[in-house]
Amino acid sequence: MKKQATEWDSATGLDSPEEIAGYLDAALEEGDLRSISMAIGTIARSKGMADIARRTGLSRESLYRALSENGNPTFSTILKVLKALGMRISATPAA
Repeated sequence: MKKQATEWDSATGLDSPEEIAGYLDAALEEGDLRSISMAIGTIARSKGMADIARRTGLSRESLYRALSENGNPTFSTILKVLKALGMRISATPAA
């Protein structure tokens, strides 16, 4: 009997604001723009990209493109998406 593997989507596990914040914090800790934008894209997918597009005033297609592995979102786009997600970036002194 063969078992079929399915691809796991990390967006499915982001249910609470605390889980979302932890996921985003981990990406910010890496300090890599690609990781950060992909994490924000994953979070946006977990909440519904169409809804995030509506809230930001940006097209769904442009959000998918900007927040993809090869995307290059503007800081303005990042801030709009975070606001639509009910998140914000804050600074703390580095240890």
